[in-house]
Amino acid sequence: MNDPQTIQFREAVPTVEDYCQLRALAGLSAKTHEAATRALPNTVFGVCAYQGSELVAMGRIIGDGGCHLQVCDIAVLPRLQGQGLGKAVMQRLSDWMQGNLPPSAYVSLLADGEAHRLYAQFGFAPTAPASIGMYRRF
Repeated sequence: MNDPQTIQFREAVPTVEDYCQLRALAGLSAKTHEAATRALPNTVFGVCAYQGSELVAMGRIIGDGGCHLQVCDIAVLPRLQGQGLGKAVMQRLSDWMQGNLPPSAYVSLLADGEAHRLYAQFGFAPTAPASIGMYRRF
């Protein structure tokens, strides 16, 4: 992680501006300011990593807090990718899930590209053939 001493993790939700910017820079789909303004307050648990005042990585857990949750918005600035920052974010999310969710909680996520390799390290497995993930965009 470039200089790990300069990365500070916080249990937090990013600002709308930082959230939209990091998603775009990290190659995730763009979200409008309006969408982010509605979504971010509904975060069950969030992790942000900062280098100085710059948001360089993030991850969130969304859902109802007990039965159904989803890991989303795992994003790392390109210049810091491949240095363990995404794994550090996931470790913090996983630790929170271990300590706060009831045994019957169902946590899902969508893995883009090779990200499934990261998520497998935290116990996530493909749902197929038992179920197939589906989506609808607006």
